Amino acid sequence: MESYESMYSPGGGLRSFCGTPASSTRLSFEPHPLIFEAWDALRRSLVCFRGQPLGTLAAVDHSSDEVLNYDQVFVRDFVPSALAFLMNGEPEIVKNFLLKTLLLQGWEKRIDRFKLGEGAMPASFKVLKDPKRGVDRLVADFGESAIGRVAPVDSGFWWIIILRAYTKSTGDLSLAETPECQRGIRLIMNQCLAEGFDTFPTLLCADGCCMIDRRMGVYGYPIEIQALFFMALRCALLMLKADAAEGKETMERVATRLHALSYHMRSYFWLDFQQLNDIYRYKTEEYSHTAVNKFNVIPESIPDWVFDFMPGRGGYFVGNVSPARMDFRWFALGNFVAILASMATPEQSAAIMDLIEERWEDLIGEMPLKISFPAIESHEWQIVTGCDPKNTRWSYHNGGSWPVLLWLLTAACIKTGRLKIARRAIELAEARLARDGWPEYYDGKLGRYVGKQARKLQTWSVAGYLVAKMLIEDPSHLGMISLEEDKAMMKPVLRRSASWTV
Repeated sequence: MESYESMYSPGGGLRSFCGTPASSTRLSFEPHPLIFEAWDALRRSLVCFRGQPLGTLAAVDHSSDEVLNYDQVFVRDFVPSALAFLMNGEPEIVKNFLLKTLLLQGWEKRIDRFKLGEGAMPASFKVLKDPKRGVDRLVADFGESAIGRVAPVDSGFWWIIILRAYTKSTGDLSLAETPECQRGIRLIMNQCLAEGFDTFPTLLCADGCCMIDRRMGVYGYPIEIQALFFMALRCALLMLKADAAEGKETMERVATRLHALSYHMRSYFWLDFQQLNDIYRYKTEEYSHTAVNKFNVIPESIPDWVFDFMPGRGGYFVGNVSPARMDFRWFALGNFVAILASMATPEQSAAIMDLIEERWEDLIGEMPLKISFPAIESHEWQIVTGCDPKNTRWSYHNGGSWPVLLWLLTAACIKTGRLKIARRAIELAEARLARDGWPEYYDGKLGRYVGKQARKLQTWSVAGYLVAKMLIEDPSHLGMISLEEDKAMMKPVLRRSASWTV
């Protein structure tokens, strides 16, 4: 498939065959029985605000019809739910979510005595019922209640991505073009593009600022944030209006940053067999603008596992690159978003999928999908996580397997033409997800065991499966969440400078 933009026809049409209750006469196969159970679980998680559905709770206990410890709508958790509703022809839920979170962005945000930037989006919000006044009100969390008190850097990026998906799905440009949405996009962009002491186009972040929301050594320039940043920049550039002075200025800044970020990520974060061999042979302590080892990565810091993990065919974006530090771990979300946003070149995208095939047991195992690989353990685990009892080896964020990532894998497979990988992974998930009660994550090197502290009936596990199934059934849905490579953005062609020749 060459053009996902043209494949997707905005404005609806027939609902997805995976939806309820409508079906499509285009398809001759029966839906998997799990789909009906999944839709039931997703709808039971819906939260209403003053009579209108607003989002989905993170988890719901069907046995008691109450929320298990989660009474909030998390922005990042809602993403697969939003896509499921859009693909099923129910955009109003997503529109309500976008407008209410935009309203929350305008609130004053303080943690202790420090005021957060205007562009910050909430990590989550909840609906509180006032029994005296008989009305609902929203309460937002911008990080002041989070573990470690870290603001969610990814929330604003996901909001922009969902807004663009809504626009592509419905063909309705009016929402994104409202003064309120235009201002919201600009505030997010201004906060990310603010000038400082940075020497790189990447975004500097604290640990725990994204899906990996606990201490896991992802501080600095984590791949997940850089890929989401790249995709949000591209979506913002498509939705911002140039007819206003503020919009035009922001678009120019976004385009400039995209140009630099694209080159930086493709050049310095990419790792394949040849690049690994080059780093292995680096000299250090080079003090000049002609330095080959620009980040002064010490070859002895390369962990032993990388040499066995790296196949002759394949590659991936490493977890982090900063002065004298390269995190060689694999992180699934960042690599798949890199494919969808076309931050990865077509060749790099194909190499990532080659790596999945070559290292199936490591990255997929018995339950898709490893959030990171490998697990850190022993003394390194003590130092990196601070002895976190939840992030023990092969559990949770430390090498745990997360079913929600299935939708990202499927989308990446469709974009790269590797549908067999997606179908095989979906079959693995279908064999256990419902039987195990839709858990949040799985433990073990192969993802064999339900996570020690995993919540059951986790909404994004449900939604991730539904989105994966709907994408397989109708690949044109990919147009909502995939961006083709912008040839103009890459001109003039930037090549690795002579100083990077080993």
